Amino acid sequence: MSFFRNRNRTAPSFEAFDHLATMVAVLDREGRCQHVNAAFESTLGLPRRALQRSSAFGWFVDPAMLKVTFDAVVANEYSTARLEALLGRPPGAASSEPLPVHAIVTQIDHGEQVLLELVELEQQARQDREARALDQARITKELIRNLAHEIKNPLGGIRGSAQLLEMELDNRSLHEYTQVIIHEADRLQALVDRLLAPHRRPHMVADVNIHEVLERVRSLILAEFPKGLVVQRDYDTSLPEFRGDREQLIQAVLNIAHNAAQALAERRQAGDARIVLRTRAARQVTIGRQRYRLALDLHIEDNGPGVPPEIRDRIFFPLVSGRDGGSGLGLTLAQDFVQQHHGLIECESEPGCTLFKIQIPLP
Repeated sequence: MSFFRNRNRTAPSFEAFDHLATMVAVLDREGRCQHVNAAFESTLGLPRRALQRSSAFGWFVDPAMLKVTFDAVVANEYSTARLEALLGRPPGAASSEPLPVHAIVTQIDHGEQVLLELVELEQQARQDREARALDQARITKELIRNLAHEIKNPLGGIRGSAQLLEMELDNRSLHEYTQVIIHEADRLQALVDRLLAPHRRPHMVADVNIHEVLERVRSLILAEFPKGLVVQRDYDTSLPEFRGDREQLIQAVLNIAHNAAQALAERRQAGDARIVLRTRAARQVTIGRQRYRLALDLHIEDNGPGVPPEIRDRIFFPLVSGRDGGSGLGLTLAQDFVQQHHGLIECESEPGCTLFKIQIPLP
């Protein structure tokens, strides 16, 4: 395949592989590494020069099956073969934990070289979870929007009828009942308005500094919860600005941080409640099956009791709340606003540590 060589056909050119989300290594016919891509470097935490000329078979916990498959591809018994393996991580790698991978072995350059592509099984599972979450969010939003519109019209009629009825009642003691109808109709109207808010509100795009957003959230949280709570900053100030809706992002982060502060009620009384706002740059990130060179990695972490296990998989669904009196809309709106920025929001929780992760592509 001439694609893999430059115009002079004297030296291989593999720059395109650096744009792939999966780990890619180019091997010679003996299995020695000639090139690895950026995703390979990032996953192993090693520069590519540390892997050059080493044997790929030494990277795996049990290389026997890979060796058999590799030899079959080199011998042209198959042009491509697949297997599952356990990447043992070369010495000096960032982590010593073996990594389960799906390996794809393919001939290139007329059989002179072999392409080894490794897909993290956890990465594949994560992408599948993201796809399911996005589909579920789209379905849920459409359902809620349709339901809200259906509720909205009768509510106006109920409230108006109650007002007319109140005007006709001579016995003022009966006004108590019409007022109950009016107040409950207003409460439901406010709920419907919140459900419809993301669809009504225009997307106000401008340059956004994420740390200005976080400082605004921090000041609002500390103003409401001034005692017993510390909101720590852990910022990477080198992060660039990006195009987005500043108010939407403030609301998304505020909804999460506010939930955390409320969940920290006991720790606030004890004086050791903590919320951490952390920003980092993430490189070669896949969001919604699209690869981005650079992304914002925003963490909102608290030391509260954790999300109840029975709702952990449903916390972004509308009307699901782990708190008495909660509307169950805060995290739904946060997810919607983050997705409007082509981002992803996830939650990991256990007693003593709840972590919300937001990733948004950066320029």
